[in-house]
Amino acid sequence: MKASLLFLLACTAVLAVGARADAPGEPKALVQKVQELAQKATAMAKDAFSRVRESEAAQQARQWLSDNAELAKQRLVWLKEQLAELWKKTPTP
Repeated sequence: MKASLLFLLACTAVLAVGARADAPGEPKALVQKVQELAQKATAMAKDAFSRVRESEAAQQARQWLSDNAELAKQRLVWLKEQLAELWKKTPTP
């Protein structure tokens, strides 16, 4: 997380330098340009963080499924056996 924030700050600094090159003598325009670029950088960082979270959630779900697939198969076999036993015990008319 610290590396991501450091990356965001570095991107903002680069964008500020680019904004200064676009508007060298106008402080108001420079401030506005930096704010716009910072907002874009923040939006991009939020998007990246949400993708990472979604990816982690999907990875955890896949891991849970793979960990519990064998258990689910065993329980289905057990349930099938129980139903077969129950079926044998029911009287036929």
